[in-house]
Amino acid sequence: MKTYAVTYDYAPGSAAARDRVRPAHRELLGTLRTAGSVLVSGPLPATDEHPDGALIVVTAPSEQAATTLLDGDPFRLEGLVDRLTVREWVPVIGGFST
Repeated sequence: MKTYAVTYDYAPGSAAARDRVRPAHRELLGTLRTAGSVLVSGPLPATDEHPDGALIVVTAPSEQAATTLLDGDPFRLEGLVDRLTVREWVPVIGGFST
């Protein structure tokens, strides 16, 4: 299994909708965490250069599988994610290193 850093950039003006959908979003991520697919997740606050978003670190056999893992995320299903990126991550120091 490989480790992937998945980032979301949230759609502009979606804060209220995210508040409404967040319980279902977190339920899915919790289920994936229990299954061992999600290692950690959390918000990325907006900066002058970047919109608000999220980082989700997952394990999957491929980049496509990492993306597919999050296809059912209510944030994505509701159109609240403007941009999704997936990049392999190779942790060497800390709790996720192997």
